[in-house]
Amino acid sequence: MALPASKQLIYWSLALAVLALLMWSLGNVLLPFILGAAVAYIIDPLADRLEDLGLSRTGATAVITVVAVLIFLMFLLLIVPMLINQLIDLVQTLPQAWSNLREIARERMPSLFADDSRINDALASLWTMLQDKSATLLQTFVGSALSLLNLVVLIVIVPVVSVYLLVDWDRMVARIDALLPRDHAPTIRRLFREIDDVLSSFIRGMGTVCLILGTYYAVALMAVGLNFGLAVGFVAGLVTFIPYLGSIFGGVLAIGLALFQFWGAMEGADGEMIRHSTDWVRIALVAGIFFLGQFVEGNFLTPKLVGDSVGLHPVWLLLALSVFGALFGFVGMLVAVPVAAVIGVVARFAVEQYLHSRLYQGLDHRDASAFAVDATPTDAE
Repeated sequence: MALPASKQLIYWSLALAVLALLMWSLGNVLLPFILGAAVAYIIDPLADRLEDLGLSRTGATAVITVVAVLIFLMFLLLIVPMLINQLIDLVQTLPQAWSNLREIARERMPSLFADDSRINDALASLWTMLQDKSATLLQTFVGSALSLLNLVVLIVIVPVVSVYLLVDWDRMVARIDALLPRDHAPTIRRLFREIDDVLSSFIRGMGTVCLILGTYYAVALMAVGLNFGLAVGFVAGLVTFIPYLGSIFGGVLAIGLALFQFWGAMEGADGEMIRHSTDWVRIALVAGIFFLGQFVEGNFLTPKLVGDSVGLHPVWLLLALSVFGALFGFVGMLVAVPVAAVIGVVARFAVEQYLHSRLYQGLDHRDASAFAVDATPTDAE
C-alpha cells in the first residue's frame, strides 16, 4: 500500500532540505565533481554514437579521452601562450588608451575639461574608482576559492571524474532508474526526459555557437589588424553563452578597442608630436565583423543549433540572468539560462497538474451530473 500523500510530501521535503544543506556546506568540495558530471553528460551522446559503430563503452571513452588530450595539448601549446600575452597586454594598454581618449576629447572640447568643469571632476572620480575597484578585485581573486591551487585541482580532478563517469554513465542511469519510487517512476522519467531534451539542446547547441563565433571573431579581427584580436574573439565567444548581455558586452569590447586603436593616436617623431588621421575604414570593418556575427548568430546559428529549446519568455530570461548574477556572480549568469530552463520544465508540469486538479476544475463531471439531477425540480414541485 502506498504511503499517504502527506507523508510522502514530508519525506521528499526532508530529502530536498538535506540535499540543499549538503550543496551549500560542501559547495567548493563538490564543484569539481559537478563539473565532471556536466562534462560527462555533454559528451555521453558522442560515446553512444561510437558504441553504435561497434566500440565498447571503455573503447569509446578511451578514443574520446585521447582526442580530447591531443586537442588540449595543441590548444595549450599554440593558443594559450598567445592568448595570455594578449590579455596581459590588453590590461596594460587600457590605461594608456583611456589617456589617449581623454586627450582627444580635451582637444576637441576644451571647455568641458577645464579645472572647474564637472565633467573633468566626474572623469577623474571615475578613473580613481576603477583603479580602486581593480585593486580590490585582484585582491579578492587571489584570496578567493579560485586560487591557483584550487584551479590546478579543478584542472586535474574534473577530467578524471569525467572519464570515470563517462564509462559508467549508462549503468548509473539504469541504477538510479531502478531506485525510483514505483508509484512516481513514470512521472519522474517523463520530467527527466523533458529536462534532458532542454539541456542537451541548449548546452550542446549554444556551446557550438560559442565555438563558431569565437573562432570567427578571432580570425576576422586579427585579419583586420585589431590588437588583441585573439583575446577579443575568445571573450566574445565565451560571453555569447549569456543571452543579450553577451552580445552587448562583446560588441562594446570589440568596437571600443577599435576606437582606441584606430582613432588618431599620437606618436613622437624628431621631438615633435604627429597626429595620424582616424582610420574609419578599420573601425567600420570591426563594427561590421561584429554585427555580421550577431546577425548570423541570431538568424541562422541559434535557430538551427539551439532552436526554441529553452521555451522561456525573454522577460523571464532577463529575470533569471539578474537573479543568478546577483546571487552567484559571473558563474551564476553562465548557468542562469539552463537552470531557468529546468525550472521552466518543472513549472509547466506543475501548471499541467493544477489544470487537471479538483482545485482548478472544482466539481468533476460525475459530481456535476449528480448535482444537476438533484437540482432539477420534479413534477410534484
